[in-house]
Amino acid sequence: MTDPLEHLFRRESGRIVATLVRIFGVQHLALAEDVVQEAFCRALEVWKFRGVPANAAAWLMVTAKNCALDALRRQRTALSAAPELANALQSEWTLAPTVEEQFGSHEIKDDLLRMMFSCCHPQLPETGQIALILHILCGFSVQEVASAFLSRHAAMEKRITRAKRVMAQDGQLFDVTAPGDFAQRLPVVHGALYLLFSEGYHGASAEAAVRSELCGEAMRLCTLLLEHPLAGTPTTYALAALMYLHAARLPARADATGNLLALLHQDRSLWDRELIAQGLALLERSAQGQELSPYHLEAAIASVHVTTAQTESTPWPKVVALYDALLRLRPTPVIALNRAIAVAQSEGAARGLDEIRRIPNRDRLQNYPFYSAAMGELELQRGRPEAARSHFDAARALARNTMERRFLEQRLRACEAAVNR
Repeated sequence: MTDPLEHLFRRESGRIVATLVRIFGVQHLALAEDVVQEAFCRALEVWKFRGVPANAAAWLMVTAKNCALDALRRQRTALSAAPELANALQSEWTLAPTVEEQFGSHEIKDDLLRMMFSCCHPQLPETGQIALILHILCGFSVQEVASAFLSRHAAMEKRITRAKRVMAQDGQLFDVTAPGDFAQRLPVVHGALYLLFSEGYHGASAEAAVRSELCGEAMRLCTLLLEHPLAGTPTTYALAALMYLHAARLPARADATGNLLALLHQDRSLWDRELIAQGLALLERSAQGQELSPYHLEAAIASVHVTTAQTESTPWPKVVALYDALLRLRPTPVIALNRAIAVAQSEGAARGLDEIRRIPNRDRLQNYPFYSAAMGELELQRGRPEAARSHFDAARALARNTMERRFLEQRLRACEAAVNR
């Protein structure tokens, strides 16, 4: 499947599944997914001969509605639709108009939000909840979800199947209009959208190191949260700010030949000033309250970088202090690694290496290519190219896509040049 079509199907699948689940009943999630798959297959068959239509999303939506009508005619006596739809779906006279109405833009928005929160079922572990959101609403394959969690495919497939079963057995979609346990489920929704954005920005995809369409989808769903009166919290604004400030740097993440560029080597004139302004405004809005989340601190770190005109002017002690605060809220090895890199910029490569070696649970970073790459970079800065080469070799063996591999090969060539001086 070509990238534009993959992006289209990924974006539209969540919307269509969410609406079909409300029409069919949550017990029939599998049927909703089958209908979406059927619509996509029909689209591919027709477009192969006729070409992709100008408004492919609208074409796909019409096809999905037709597939849904076919499914309802075949199985409506066995379905358990929403109470307000049940009678209308039983009559052939009202069936088509009712389905048409459910596919209106406003209804789809509500369905997406309802489905996001329904995935956060209290009987599921948090990882299962986030996996469901990524798989059902964001179009992630099982392998992509497994990669996002650094998990095995088979284990993730079982987790997702189990989570779907729990939802089906409950039989109820979450009511997003009532406070209830809305606040309890919101952090999990935040976590899923954060993972979705991260997978697009620097994820584990075998196809590409940067997938801007995933970043855009995460931003769209986060905006949907901001528009809801119960979800527009300071933490949601902080998460949105983080996404906008990182997305502003996407145009400079690779050079003209497609090679990855580290933050320190990016052309800052390419950063999107409009996104930076929007991100800073969202960050300011996030400060209106007593909440302090990890997203606030990550957004604050991003804001330091995007408001610094030149790399050499970066206030690294301030960045380290923000990472210190972030580690207190979210003590993960990856955040500790990023803090160590900031320490190296502030106090020298030797101090940075010491901080890396002191990371708790450092073994969890062994399969993360940029752990070894960071060690290599700091060893190279210390004038030890042979040691650096060993680390970059280890990182290259773990590279997840061509862009990462080319980036690490460049660093290996820099080691060779240093050895031969």
